[in-house]
Amino acid sequence: MKSRILTALVLIPPVVYLIGWSPEWLFLLALLATVERALYEYFLISRQAGLKSFPAVGYVAGAAICLVQATVVRKTADLSLVILVLVIVLTLSFALRWTADLRQYLGAVATTILGVLYVAFALSWLVPLRFSEPLRGQKLIFLLFLVIWADDICAFFVGRLFGRHPLAPRISPKKTVEGAIAGLGGSLLVAWAFAHWIWPAADLKVVILLAGLIAIAGQVGDLVESALKRGADLKDSGAILPGHGGLLDRIDSLLFGAPVLWVALALKDLWPW
Repeated sequence: MKSRILTALVLIPPVVYLIGWSPEWLFLLALLATVERALYEYFLISRQAGLKSFPAVGYVAGAAICLVQATVVRKTADLSLVILVLVIVLTLSFALRWTADLRQYLGAVATTILGVLYVAFALSWLVPLRFSEPLRGQKLIFLLFLVIWADDICAFFVGRLFGRHPLAPRISPKKTVEGAIAGLGGSLLVAWAFAHWIWPAADLKVVILLAGLIAIAGQVGDLVESALKRGADLKDSGAILPGHGGLLDRIDSLLFGAPVLWVALALKDLWPW
């Protein structure tokens, strides 16, 4: 517990600076490092589960997807779909060349493409979220991270202290219904405080709605990553963060929360901010 809290205290200040005030090039650099490390842990999980993959293709494709989001920010072109098609084509081609046993062909292709979508494509939406409209983007990115952090903290402590009913025992025996409810409630409370004191120009109902979507998506993301680890008979995705496990363990909620926030905004382009 002490190492978990200490790690969080050390990481929070630089993360707050990166998401809120860093220039775009530094934000992109940090995002690339995060994506590459998370992909590394994902491919370790897949290998532990006995699945063949092509990590080199995943690393290159993941970096390309993150970098191409700068075109979305600058409104020069939206190449995301082009990059995804190239990823699929390249993966299929590499798999043909390097899969000796064609019975592993489908699994290798699917595992590699899933990793790129699950990690890189999901996180890449942080770039347009933050920089498409810098002033609103700063508020949105803080809302995203605060909601996810509040959900994680409230679910963890309430679940440990008062959790009695397992949420998904087959996937993660320690997660409880009480923890999930507390996480959602804590997220909404933090979103209300954020809108009230930090972002008073925003419509409170919209902020609460977005926070609810982010929190629910984050909890699903947490369960999905737990399922991947359980399928590979692993407790953590790595050991890079003392008390927390791997990097993928820390960003699993973000992998679902970020794209859900982007989709919510894209589907409702004229929110009453």
